[in-house]
Amino acid sequence: MSGTCETAAAAPLVDYALRLADTALILGHRLSEWIGHAPVLEEELALGNIALDLIGEARALYSYAGEVEGKGHDEDALAYRRDAGQFRNLLLVEQPNGDFAQTIVRQVLYSAFAQPFWRALARSPDATLAAIAAKAEKEAAYHLRHAGEWLIRLGDGTEESHRRAQAALDELWPYAGELFERDAVEDALVAAGIAVDPAALRPEWEKNVADLLAEATLRPPASSWMQSGGRRGRHSEHLGHLLATMQFLQRSYPGASW
Repeated sequence: MSGTCETAAAAPLVDYALRLADTALILGHRLSEWIGHAPVLEEELALGNIALDLIGEARALYSYAGEVEGKGHDEDALAYRRDAGQFRNLLLVEQPNGDFAQTIVRQVLYSAFAQPFWRALARSPDATLAAIAAKAEKEAAYHLRHAGEWLIRLGDGTEESHRRAQAALDELWPYAGELFERDAVEDALVAAGIAVDPAALRPEWEKNVADLLAEATLRPPASSWMQSGGRRGRHSEHLGHLLATMQFLQRSYPGASW
């Protein structure tokens, strides 16, 4: 496609920052899709604010990735001028909003990981990553509390809300395993003490999620099979449609400024 940003993200630190940025951006965009469609005005404002938090995290990480890469790619180029196969976000966050229960379950599964992840990354010797993480951890704590309260209301609410919450959990659960995957990019950075070992966060994630599910009277799915591929650029069909909307202006008018 004309105007595509051809960054190869060869350096582990660049790739790492892009993974984090892509995940935050795509989830932020998904939540922004609720504007004008949320079930109540208060929730529309809440989801919009969570989306802004995530997009703010993405902007900081894209700027850092471009700085480290040193090829002149700014945050707009990295967000709006890469094709779907160049994105490294988690598959979980690109899944459609579905009904309100599906959005809430997706947020719980992600935020239960994000909070301990950012807390750990805030101790990184990389000053920029640590600063981004310190701010993001506070935001993730609110995101988890907000989504968790809704999950309990839905799961332990009416028969219909419980059914929808359980169906959403069953559908999205197979995407949770990718949260804890680790590859050569992370191996090098974990060995250097810069990155966080995601597998080490699994016990805390499992406990937090299990506690919420118990209070919400929801059962964790029995299947242990998990989806994978987002960090290698292998995505579901949903990402392409999302990017076609999100990137339309920049693709149509490359370099346009307000």
